[in-house]
Parts: sequence; C-alpha cells; structure tokens
Amino acid sequence: MSKTSIIEVSKLAGVSPATVSRVTNNAAPVKEATRIKVLAAMEELDYRPNTAAQSLSSKRSNNLGMVVSHLDGPFYGPVMSGVEATLRKYNKHVIIASGFGEEKSEKEAVDFLLSRQVDGLILLTEGLDSEYLEQLSKKIPIYLINQHIDGLESRNMWLDNDDGAYWATRYLIDQGHTQIVCLGGQEYKQDANERIAGYERAMQEAGLAITDQHIIRTEFEVHGGLQAMQQLLDSGLEYTAIVAGNDEIAFGVYEWAARNNRRIPEDISIIGFDDILMSNYISPRLTTMHFPQFDMAKVCANMAYQEIYNKKPPGGVKFKTSLVIRDSVRKI
Repeated sequence: MSKTSIIEVSKLAGVSPATVSRVTNNAAPVKEATRIKVLAAMEELDYRPNTAAQSLSSKRSNNLGMVVSHLDGPFYGPVMSGVEATLRKYNKHVIIASGFGEEKSEKEAVDFLLSRQVDGLILLTEGLDSEYLEQLSKKIPIYLINQHIDGLESRNMWLDNDDGAYWATRYLIDQGHTQIVCLGGQEYKQDANERIAGYERAMQEAGLAITDQHIIRTEFEVHGGLQAMQQLLDSGLEYTAIVAGNDEIAFGVYEWAARNNRRIPEDISIIGFDDILMSNYISPRLTTMHFPQFDMAKVCANMAYQEIYNKKPPGGVKFKTSLVIRDSVRKI
C-alpha cells in the first residue's frame, strides 16, 4: 500500500481530496485537464489507492466477473482481451472463469464469481438456459456475449449468424457453385443453428436442392472438420463447395484435402466463418465471414461499466458479419 496520502496528492495537483477520489474511483465526471493533473501527481508521488477502503466506501469491488466456455482456442482470446482492455481503461478489472461449455461447470463458475463480490457478470457461455439467466439477472447485472435471450434484449450482444451464413452461401452461388454442402456445428449451439438456417435460406432462394446429406453436424474444431469430410466421402454426395460453420472446421477440411490429394480451391472451394487470425496465413488463404468479436467484447464491457458505475441504462447490440475474400473459392 502506498505511504503517500490522498491529501498530499491533492496539494500537489492543486485540487480537493474529493476530486482526487473522483478520479481514482471514476465515480463522477472530472474535467480532462484536472484528471491529467491528478494522475500526474499520483505518478510523481507513487500514490496507489487503497482498493479495500474504496470497496468499503463505495460498496463496489471494482471487479467484474466473466465466464467463458473455454480458455483456449482462437475465438475466445480476442473476446477476453477486448473485455479486459476496456475495463482496465476505467481502472476496473475482470476475473475470468471457464465453464468448459457444460451447464454444471458454468453455474459453478458463476457461483465462484458471485462469492468474489463482483459488481457484474459478462457471460460467453453455452450451457446456461434462458430461465437461469433471467433469474440471475435479478441478482446482479449480467451482459451476454454472442447470444440473445428473449426477455434480456437490453443485455444481449450478438451476431446476425443467419445473415452471415446466408451471404457466405450466396457468395459461393455467385461464383457459379450449385452443389454446396454445409458443415455445421453442434445442435445445442445457438450460433450453429442460426448459421445452418442462413445456408438453407440462400440455397432455397436460389432453387438449389438440399437433402439431409447436404448438412453435416460436427464439432466447431479442426477434428470436427476432418470427421465431417470423412462422413461426406462415405455418403457419396457430389459437391464442389463447402460452407464451414467456423474457420476451425474449415481448417479440418484443409487437412483432409491434404491427406487425400485434393486441392483447394481447384477441387474443393470453401468459405469459413469467424475470420480468426490463422485464416489469413493458411495456404491458400481462407475466404471467410468476419466476426467482430473484439469490437463486440469492447462494446459489452463498456456497456457494463456505464450501467454499473454511471447508472446509464444498457442497450443490446446486434452485430453484422462482413465478407473477406481471399483465395479458397474458385469461380466456375
């Protein structure tokens, strides 16, 4: 704990101790010039606020909790980074717990964070149903990333997955493809179902046939893509193009193609979904739908901060994908 007192900081900055407190707590508006003077004085005197005392006086921990389905994988990193960077800007911190995509574990993660007296919860979960989330929202402010729950519209940050998959499929159709299959995600995942719905809508609109063999459910991972391609091979279905439920499934297709002497895009055209970092570095570079997960996380964290600490009402936001054209689709 700093030995410097708030009185010393206020004298050096030429402001009242109350103003110093407002700066350190982000509790009320302060002119930017004044804030800069206070921060400079704090830096010069090596002043560190007593966070325990701050929590007692404000009845806030200045921490938010975050539950994610998984800590690994290329999707979750940008989301956690966006939340953490935004909250740190406001001198707030995030405590992250993983629920492993399972209802019991995700509820345990929520209980752990509640026991840490967090001021709010940011949730990127898979196993928590709408009834549980509605009840939880009555206890503590919650904010949902990548999902939308009826009744909690103001707290939803979600992606228009249906629209994204629709335009992914339309792009393949516009390139002359008519034999298009979809390698979708697990049935219990809301985003997976919405992406399949978008694929179906584009195919039906174009008058193209869809059978049960055209849609293969698999896991949103590389090995899921491998397994789906083997299932597709076993079915004997003819195809020229694939809509992948996410980029990791697409990477599994790349691996299967390499093992089976098939070329992308000469033999198989493929479009992904998410635009994770590696999609721009795999060869050939993957055409995909960009998911602005970092921006979604920042908007969500900012909304949480503004409601909890500045009493501003929340407002849900629906994000759109954008097509990123690279090298994995050929025109026929």
